[in-house]
This record gives sequence, structure tokens and C-alpha cells, in this order.
Amino acid sequence: MSMNIKENRQNILYDKDSETLYILDQSLLPGEIKTIPIEGLDRMIEAIKALRIRGAPAIGIFAGYCVYALSLPLCEKEDRLALLREQTEKLSEARPTAVNLAWACGRLMKCAEDKASLPGREWSEALYKEACFIHEDDISKCRAISEYGLSLIKDGDGILTHCNAGPLATSKYGTGLGPLLLGRERGMNFRAYTDETRPLLQGARLTSYELFEAGIDETLICDNMASFVMKKGLVNACFVGCDRVAANGDTANKIGTSGVAILAKHYGIPFYVLGPTSTIDYSCPDGEHIPIEMRSPDEIKNMWYSKPMAPEGVKCLNPAFDVTDAELITAIITEKGICYPPFSESLAAIREK
Repeated sequence: MSMNIKENRQNILYDKDSETLYILDQSLLPGEIKTIPIEGLDRMIEAIKALRIRGAPAIGIFAGYCVYALSLPLCEKEDRLALLREQTEKLSEARPTAVNLAWACGRLMKCAEDKASLPGREWSEALYKEACFIHEDDISKCRAISEYGLSLIKDGDGILTHCNAGPLATSKYGTGLGPLLLGRERGMNFRAYTDETRPLLQGARLTSYELFEAGIDETLICDNMASFVMKKGLVNACFVGCDRVAANGDTANKIGTSGVAILAKHYGIPFYVLGPTSTIDYSCPDGEHIPIEMRSPDEIKNMWYSKPMAPEGVKCLNPAFDVTDAELITAIITEKGICYPPFSESLAAIREK
């Protein structure tokens, strides 16, 4: 079994013949393109925590197939709902910040409960259909987000992005990178400036890879160079993805995003957040209520280096995300339209669409 990202951009594949879930191991990119099977709850959780699969929408798609796979050995058990709920709850806790994980797990569990009267295999097949719907629906949502985002920029613009919000993080096109990739398909040309992005250098490894393969004029910069390119007039807009949007518009994204937003505000550059409505957590009133994942100090001191780059025993702080205040965001772009401030009103309005 193989998936060639360069040819078909698949990063998640459920092979129904073998009943096996495959993912493109993003932790190995760009040096190695390798598809790996994911079987069993422990392996599923490890894949999420190790960022073998990452990007809020992609994690949601992955979770849908995971819950289906977990349901298969439970089909004929009398207590299948309770057993599946226990495993699904553990899966949903693998990463606390990205709301799409809990959203997808909750959606599959609701389906499991709604279809509980069905006999064994028919019950699990209903879950498979729900997982497939989440996957296909994300494709259409990414296309719509890309269309809306493309309407805000013009041929030749310079776009700065932070972290990775392309096809690898979603199903197709992406969110933050979607307008650039869609525009490129239509013959438009952009200058992309890619922050390297801690942790795990996802901008350098993944965004640079995707933009380079798409033939977009792409320049990689260190995170602390964003002010330099903005001041030089090289950036016309900032496009970023999101892992959770609070009801008031405060947005969690990869660590460093809030700094980019502050700089953009200073230089008068529009700062856009792009993501599907499944990333909006209406139960979360503001950014203070968004949990922030903390990662291992080893990613700062040792990872990527042939020898340690900090004194042994030194304390490290390694948050994976930060929260960008709503007042710094020009607009939030969803598949249902472009939301402008005040976000408490515009986000509530699209919920009804």
C-alpha cells in the first residue's frame, strides 16, 4: 500500500478491503515520504501526539476513521456502546487544543448511539459512512474557504504564513494555504514567506514542501524575521490556519501566531484566520478558556541538533500554541463566508446558516 502525496495529495486513506487505516507520516517529511498503517487505540493516540498526523481538520478526519476501526471488534458485543465510548474518550484527549478531534469523536459517538438498534456489522458500517462524510465534507469546505480567501488578495501579492495549513493539515487545498494553491491552479502568482514555526519546524518542513511542489515562489524565514519582511513592504497579507476559535473570535494556532498578528497590526497589514466552522468552539467564550498543549523540552534543547544546544538541566518552556486576540484579526474566513468584527456577532450569525 502506498500513497504518493506529490501525485494525489492524500494524507489519510482507509483501505476498506483490508480494513486498515493508513496515514502519511508527517513527522518524516520532507526527507522521507512514507505511508504507515495505524491499528489499535494506543497507536492511534501515539500518531496524534507524535504529530505523525496533524492539522486540526486532518486530525478530525483521522479521528472519524479511528472510531470506525475501533467499532469493528465490538460489533457483536452487548455493551458495544459503553466500550466504544470509553475508547473514544481516550482518543479525544490525545491533543487538548485542536477542537476538531473532540468534535469528530463526538460526532461518531452520536452516530453510534443513533444507530444502536442496527445489528452488528450494519452498526459499524453506519459509522464508516459518517467518517467518509466528514472526509468528503472537509474537501468541499476547504475549496469554499480557498475561494473566499482568494477574493481578498490579488495576483503578485506577498503572503506570510505561519505553521502549516495546507493539504497535509486538511483533505485538499488546505485553509491558510488554500487560496495560494487554488490561485496557482488558475495561473496566478504569489510570493509566499513561510515562518519556520516551532515546535517541530512545521513551516520549514511541511509548508515549504507543499508550496515548493506547487510551483509557488516561496521564501523560508525564521520566525523572528517576520518584522523584517513586513517592514520592507514584502507582505501584503497574512494567512494562518487555526486549531480552535472561541465564540468571541480569539483564536488558538501554532505558537508564534499571536506575535505575527501583533506585527501585522503595527505595519497595517491585514491578518486573516482561515478554518472550517468545525474549528469554532461556541462553548468556549474566549481565549482564556482554550487549553494550551505543553510539549517536551527536548524539542528545544536536542531535537534537530547533532548535539545538545542548551546546558544540561536548563529549564524550558515549550507551549505548542498561543492565542491571538480577536482585536488583532482582520477577518475569520470559513466555508460559510467571511466573518468580520465584532466576531461575537458574525460567528454567531454563520452558525445559523
